[in-house]
Amino acid sequence: MVFRESETVELKEVVVDDIKKEIIAFANCDGGKLYIGVRDDGTVVGLDNPDGTALQISNMVRDAIKPDITMFLHYETVEENGKKIVAIDIQSGTDRPYYIAKKGMRPEGVYVRQGYSAVPATDTAIRHMIKETDGDRFEAMRSLNQELTFNAVKKAFEQRNVDFGVQQMRTLNIIDSDGLYSNLAMLLSDQCTHTIKVAVFQGTDQTVFRDRKEFAGSLMQQMNDVYAFIDFRNQTHAAIEVLLRIDTRDYPEIAVREALLNLLVHRDYSFSASALISIYEDRIEFVSIGGLVPGIELEDVMAGISICRNQDLANVFYRLQLIEAYGTGISKMMMAYRDMLQKPVIETTKNTFKIILPNVNVQKQYAQTKPPVYRVEDQSMQYSYNAAEIKGLSDEEEIILEYIGKHDRLTKQQAAELLEVSASTATRLLKRMVESHMLKRNGKARNTYYTEIK
Repeated sequence: MVFRESETVELKEVVVDDIKKEIIAFANCDGGKLYIGVRDDGTVVGLDNPDGTALQISNMVRDAIKPDITMFLHYETVEENGKKIVAIDIQSGTDRPYYIAKKGMRPEGVYVRQGYSAVPATDTAIRHMIKETDGDRFEAMRSLNQELTFNAVKKAFEQRNVDFGVQQMRTLNIIDSDGLYSNLAMLLSDQCTHTIKVAVFQGTDQTVFRDRKEFAGSLMQQMNDVYAFIDFRNQTHAAIEVLLRIDTRDYPEIAVREALLNLLVHRDYSFSASALISIYEDRIEFVSIGGLVPGIELEDVMAGISICRNQDLANVFYRLQLIEAYGTGISKMMMAYRDMLQKPVIETTKNTFKIILPNVNVQKQYAQTKPPVYRVEDQSMQYSYNAAEIKGLSDEEEIILEYIGKHDRLTKQQAAELLEVSASTATRLLKRMVESHMLKRNGKARNTYYTEIK
């Protein structure tokens, strides 16, 4: 037999440490043959103890290469020209990429066959092998970083008296059958590479920054830190109704909590860009990277249908009693604003999902303000106008005025049906319009109706 190195054949005179690289390279590509006891030029020198050589390589492979590759290697002692050599048949593995355990799933640890040599794989090639092996679901893929710690997530489990050992990590798909960490593990680890950027602006646009901060670390740590950052700025305003003092925060805590959890659980982590939270004078915007899951429309989400992009991550949050088994976050946010004129708004694009929470107290201040009435006298006409008209009407006010313009009058029930709001919300809107001198109230009790001030 003539021995010659090629893309599928490697020759080694004796066992050396680099043999690991050759085996990994063949397993990560299309397989190949490794002959021990043959020089690079094809000269057969033989081995004194071929069985011992095969055992030495087997131990090296078992201890130094991950994932387990032993099932894809076949050893055979072959006699050539009266000399014994070891032939190792290496098949293409099914759990690629294979790598040197001490180096990790990085270019210096992952090798591929290129020509007659084993060379380090590129980051792109490594990710491609992971995707081919593990599928498209990001959280289920093996993490490139296998040196992870879980201080924050362990603390979260301990606080809720939930075990967090190796068995639980396997059940939650944090580690796989080979003991390797998944991307879910990376997200929960203290070494998580994804962040949340929070900015506080003066006024209602992004002209002037008041504060900004980027939160990193485990998603559990980010969740707690971001919520504390928002909660500190979630001011409380007091109002006196009859003899009672009523304290109201700018944003209902339950709405902030659900919007933040939605941002964490439903984000598309295959994108490296940070999630964004912007705090304005009149609203908070939560922008999660990744649009809706394919096949789901915004109308489906509003109707209560929930298909989670990160099922394993959601399961961890469920175990920690942070979310419920079925998607109720959106409905909880809406319920928190049930008595308010402005409701949370959801906007989607191909790659983003935005939740806008209105500032409750800004709404109340506007509703309670009675704009001054100005009077203009002209030889041909006399009319009144107010500050609300100068600033511009709200959408609801425009709808009400347009309806009365066509039908001369409007009742509370008609307003509720027209705006698709509750009777109490319609009553508050009509009262505000009367106080702003946009409408006139006529009649009493059930016979009450509203007309435009001429």
